Amino acid sequence: MAMGTSVLSLRMDGELLDRLRHRAAKRGMSVQDYVVRTLIRDDFDERLQSAVEETERSHGVT
Repeated sequence: MAMGTSVLSLRMDGELLDRLRHRAAKRGMSVQDYVVRTLIRDDFDERLQSAVEETERSHGVT
């Protein structure tokens, strides 16, 4: 599968955008980079949790 780039446009209220700007600035990042990094981390966490649950099921751990 070829990897490319796409544009995602979001509409959010000013308060949320201000919070995102603040969090991103604390890390020296742009809002866009902060949001992408957060999404990547959440995706990894979900995949890791699924793998742990599958391993536990296959080993009979509840």
